[in-house]
Amino acid sequence: MRKSFILAVAMTFCSAGAAETASAPVRASPLPVKVLVINLFGLEAAPWLAALRPTEEIRVPGLSSDYPQVMCNASAVCQMTTGMGHANAAASLMAVLYSGSFDLHETYFVIAGIAGIDPLRGTIGSAAWARYVVDSGIAHEIDARELPHGWQDGYFGVLTSAPGQVPKLEYRTEVFRLDEDLLQKALTLSQSAALEDSEELRAYRKHYREAAAHRPPGVIQCDTLSSDTWWMGYRLGARARRWTRLLTGGQGVYCTTQQEDNAVLAALTRGSQSGLIDRRRIAVLRSGSDFDRPYPHQGALESLRAQLALPDAVRISAANLVHAGMPLVDAIVQQWDLWQHGVPAAAPR
Repeated sequence: MRKSFILAVAMTFCSAGAAETASAPVRASPLPVKVLVINLFGLEAAPWLAALRPTEEIRVPGLSSDYPQVMCNASAVCQMTTGMGHANAAASLMAVLYSGSFDLHETYFVIAGIAGIDPLRGTIGSAAWARYVVDSGIAHEIDARELPHGWQDGYFGVLTSAPGQVPKLEYRTEVFRLDEDLLQKALTLSQSAALEDSEELRAYRKHYREAAAHRPPGVIQCDTLSSDTWWMGYRLGARARRWTRLLTGGQGVYCTTQQEDNAVLAALTRGSQSGLIDRRRIAVLRSGSDFDRPYPHQGALESLRAQLALPDAVRISAANLVHAGMPLVDAIVQQWDLWQHGVPAAAPR
C-alpha cells in the first residue's frame, strides 16, 4: 500500500528517464541475461541503478512510455521498471519476454518493490521474501454496510456463497507458490544484510504493540498480497490474513500488501509456458514502507495521513530492497558456474 506522495516523486524519476533514453537503440541480437531485477516505479529503481551501474540501455517496444528501456551492466544483470499497477506490470513484462532482445532461458528474476506491512510480522524498512503471492482482488464483494449477520467482511471467493469457502481458482492467477530452493537460498544469503533505519521510524514504530513492529528492520520470510486498491485498516488487515490462509490451504502467512506481483507472476508464467524462461528462477522481495493498519486509538485515515509525513520510510524501504536483494544477485553472478543450471544444492560461500 504505497502512498500518494510517492507518485509525485516517481513521476520525477520517470519523466527524466524517458527524456534521456527515448532514443536508445533496439538491440539487434538477444542479450543473455543472468539476473533481471524488476522494479515497479522510479523510486524503487533508483537505488538498484546506482548499485548495478548499467552500461547499456536497451529500448523495448511496448514498454511504458515512462520507462521505455531495460538497463544492463557488464555482468549481464539487467533492470526494468514496469509502471505501477496490475495492467502496467503485466503489459511491460510481456513486452520484454516477447521482444526478442533478450535470451532469458537461464535468467533469474528478482521482483523488488516497496509495500505496506503487517505490524504482527515486520516493521517499516523490513525486507520480506515471499513463498506465496496471493491476489486479493479476484473476489465477490458486498458493501460493509450491507453485510449478512455474523460476517466479518464482505469479501468471498468467486462463485462461492460465503467467506471461508475455497474458490476453484479458475483464473489461474489467484495464487502462486515460488520455488522453495531459491527462497531458502535468498534467505540464507541475505540474512546478515545491514538494513537502514532512522530516528524518525524508530519513534513512529513505538506506537505499535506488536513486538515485530518494534524491532529494527530485518530480513524475514512471509507472504505478499496483491491489490490495485490501496487499502488501510484493522478490518481489511484481518481480511488479508484470512484470505492468504484460505487461498494457500492454511500454509501462507500474510505480511506485505502491494499492487503488481500477481500480474508479474502471471506474465512470467506465460513466458515459462512458452519455453522462454524457467519459472523456478523467480524470487519476490517486498520491503515495508508503511504499516497496513493504525496503532491503538488511531483511526485508519489518521494513520494514512501520519504515514504520508514519514519521508524516511519510502527512501529507506527502497534502499533496503538493494541491501537485502543484492547478496542473491551477487552470488548468482559471481558463481555463475554453480547457478547457471539451477539453484545450487549446497550453499555458496
